[in-house]
Amino acid sequence: MTKHTIRFYRQGAVHEVRDVPATRTVLQYLREDLHCTGTKEGCAEGDCGACTVVVGELDAQGALELKAVNACIQFLPTLDGRALFTVEDLRARDGTLHPVQQAMLDSHGSQCGFCTPGFVMSMWALYENQPPDAGLPTRDEINAALSGNLCRCTGYRPIVEAAQTMFDYPRVALDRAAVTHALESIERTQTFEYTGPDARGAAFSTAIFHAPRSVDAFAELRARYPHARIVAGSTDVGLWVTKQFRDLGDLLFIGNVAELKTIERDAQTLTIGAAASLETAYAALAVDYPELAELWTRFASLPIRNAGTLGGNVANGSPIGDSMPALLALNAQVVLRRESAIRTLPLDAFYTGYQKTALDEREFVAAIRVPRPDPHLRFRTYKVSKRYDQDISAVCGAFALRIVDGAIADARIAFGGMAATPQCAQQAQAALTGAAWDETAARRAMDALATDYQPLTDMRASSAYRLKVARNLLWRFYLETRDEAPLPLVDVSAFAYEARHHAVLKERE
Repeated sequence: MTKHTIRFYRQGAVHEVRDVPATRTVLQYLREDLHCTGTKEGCAEGDCGACTVVVGELDAQGALELKAVNACIQFLPTLDGRALFTVEDLRARDGTLHPVQQAMLDSHGSQCGFCTPGFVMSMWALYENQPPDAGLPTRDEINAALSGNLCRCTGYRPIVEAAQTMFDYPRVALDRAAVTHALESIERTQTFEYTGPDARGAAFSTAIFHAPRSVDAFAELRARYPHARIVAGSTDVGLWVTKQFRDLGDLLFIGNVAELKTIERDAQTLTIGAAASLETAYAALAVDYPELAELWTRFASLPIRNAGTLGGNVANGSPIGDSMPALLALNAQVVLRRESAIRTLPLDAFYTGYQKTALDEREFVAAIRVPRPDPHLRFRTYKVSKRYDQDISAVCGAFALRIVDGAIADARIAFGGMAATPQCAQQAQAALTGAAWDETAARRAMDALATDYQPLTDMRASSAYRLKVARNLLWRFYLETRDEAPLPLVDVSAFAYEARHHAVLKERE
């Protein structure tokens, strides 16, 4: 049995935890072991935000990063070397409420109170991460910060008002120097390994939670434990425990490998390490491709994007993963590593079947490479779902045309939700290649989609609906990017139209 204990900083002291299952969630530990019941359990799958906490860690430069995450799907060993903040930490010792809490009280932002601690922690992360000289966060930034929190009785207007007014109170800032010093004292230089009881607590498990510090150590462990489950933000794997009660066996945590979190650019390629968070990865992608801005904010929620990784989303192989259509359309590649051997595959050759990939045993995704923007490229992504925020796509489409001298030199069209894997529309692409980008070509490609896909009917959408939406998205792409009189976003997006309409009404007040 491995002897390491889980060490993390909380409420001014370093906590050491042993003798708990490696898949015990942070939420279970808080409520059942520490009896800190401010953090609530709602959905147990990272959708409602009642369990939101804030985790602090040191970045590559040694600066403190604070991120709101869902405690219900975070495994306790992932806290090792980090700091944990919950709603119990905000009120001062003399009982004075934190400005975030006082703003919620004064704005009447709480009724039943069940969701309130989660909202407060999301707001506190926004409060702490807002530089004093940056001004107040915009309404869009507030909405993004609260996108992972659901309220069933109060309504969002007073909560948003609280987020807008919490900066009006006397500033109460976290002692970042003290937290940084504490994290430096518990930072590990070697692989952290932890073994605890099995999930039922009956006996000690033989499974080990491995958290290496270097990519070489990660590769060596992957080779030694080829059947170990790789864990990043556990935004999917966590549900296997909370919903399916599965025994995950050995776990290989990628979140401590700084080399796999790097993001690099050269003249040709943007390279995103597999362990870079979704939030960080999309921020980098949006610099090159601002057309991804909406998909970025609509990909799950901020707590999920803070925890999950782009590499995990790609390696998971889900047919409804929102990253893949855009990456496929941009002709991205995946960098795969097995021990010291590295190979690169086009992303459209990576998926071999439903949640199956071309990964060999002992191999892992090391990075994703995306070509830098081409001046001839016209690119868009669209997500269609029942809710605007935090919903699974019924259809997610991405379109990229390289038009040179009036003709389509290269066409890449990809969809998620239309097949067993995210995949390109080969027949539609062929219908466009070499043609002028006009209505005739667009409609020819729309008709070809019926050959490319035979989508399923499920609880999110029918087969006929999905195919019709895919056709309409391609038509929308044409309307937005045609040479003659392209339509602005406000004319093709209900959300953009609504935003403009409200802005006009506000100006008239």
